[in-house]
Amino acid sequence: MKFVVTTAAVALIAASLSGAGHAAEAREIGWEELTGPTTPIENPFETLTTEQMENLARVLRLDTIAEEDNDKDAAADAKALRGVLYDQGVKVDFLLSERLRIMAQLEAEASAPNAEVVGKTIRIPGYLLPLEMNGDTATEFLLVPTIGACIHVPPPPANQIVRVSYPEGFETDGYYTPIWITGELRNEPSVSELFLVDGSDDVSATYQLKATSVELYE
Repeated sequence: MKFVVTTAAVALIAASLSGAGHAAEAREIGWEELTGPTTPIENPFETLTTEQMENLARVLRLDTIAEEDNDKDAAADAKALRGVLYDQGVKVDFLLSERLRIMAQLEAEASAPNAEVVGKTIRIPGYLLPLEMNGDTATEFLLVPTIGACIHVPPPPANQIVRVSYPEGFETDGYYTPIWITGELRNEPSVSELFLVDGSDDVSATYQLKATSVELYE
């Protein structure tokens, strides 16, 4: 029996092979490439003196006490201190609202993905923090950029954490194992409960990745 391979079939096979080869190529990246877009922030507090900054912080604390505890004395002290600052030309309520706006912007930027790497097959180094274990192997884990992240210091920004799935499992001897991971990076935010020696903590990650390989960093 003879098989006839048409020109169209040859083209289809070539295209599929080309696509498979492209999909297998991993782009090696650094953690800075996971950072999303940011907008410069003008500092609205730069003209304040140290004393004015301290008094502004005191107003914020007094406002919080007055609201949470229905404390009339705190409300009166806050009002008096506002008057002092306004007499000095300090726009207290505007600056406090700017504080909230800047905090919201920084929080949003800390979890924003970089569209240029989403959907790409990447290779990136980092440290493994186990989430799910199968015997001595980690099948689900967080990859973080620095040793001790989330353990001895607050977690990095969400867009500096990757949740990794590796059903094959990777044998690990603790939180200080440096590794390389390879796989397709996805923008799928998640919150994972990370168990530590002294309890547990919820850690947010912007990215997820189903690893095709996990290797010791050498």
